[in-house]
Amino acid sequence: MTACPDKAELLHGLLDNELDVAHARELEAHIAACPACAEALSELRALRALLAQPSLRHTAPAALRARILADIGAVDPLRHVAKPQGRRWSPQLRRWGGAGMGVAIAASLLLMVAPFDRDAGLERELVAGHVRSLQAQHLLDVPTSDHHTVKPWFAGKLDYSPPVPELAAAGFPLQGGRLDYVAGRPVAALVYRHGAHVLNLYVWPGEGPRQPAFEARDGYNLMRWRDGGMAYWAVSDVGAEEMHAFATALAGAVAAQNPGKP
Repeated sequence: MTACPDKAELLHGLLDNELDVAHARELEAHIAACPACAEALSELRALRALLAQPSLRHTAPAALRARILADIGAVDPLRHVAKPQGRRWSPQLRRWGGAGMGVAIAASLLLMVAPFDRDAGLERELVAGHVRSLQAQHLLDVPTSDHHTVKPWFAGKLDYSPPVPELAAAGFPLQGGRLDYVAGRPVAALVYRHGAHVLNLYVWPGEGPRQPAFEARDGYNLMRWRDGGMAYWAVSDVGAEEMHAFATALAGAVAAQNPGKP
């Protein structure tokens, strides 16, 4: 039995204790009245218990590891064997770099389900927030394309002032904003459109990569970066090219609003 489409991602958040109290209670009430979601949650719990069994963790044979390392010409992270001279690296491997590739190879040689990285929980939370926002009356608290109205609306609701650039000239008109909760704190969520697609831009004081980093999760694209002391996370179902165009336009608009600010 399949869970309700708008609840499937939230079930993972509930299982991982990543939903805030209000949304957790709302989902639990839904599960109590929905056999499909109740069964889906039960299956997720059973799968998690199964994958946690030590008997499922196996290490690849040494011969297989050696053959893979020889095929790609990487450094063996266990034996520190240098990459053979003369072997050509693919463009993908070249971008990873030798040291990073060695770590990645070591991880790939473990025949087990790897745990999520440290940002995976946040990514799931942001995707869940994006999905919730697309439901009726969840998208906007201040529905206006006037950034001079949206920016002061957050005053008194947040302990920081988020930049609210207008990006209509780049093909991403501002739709408004809302107050959302991410990682246990209130944050600004700015809403833009690109054709029929909605982009949620979450902004809060924080760290992140200087250059936009791209990630795909559960059918949605995420992009994160930092600028001027603010962490930016964009979530949408637009393509990777459009997401990069959005990030570029946003960076230019923010720089124009704050000339000289690093």
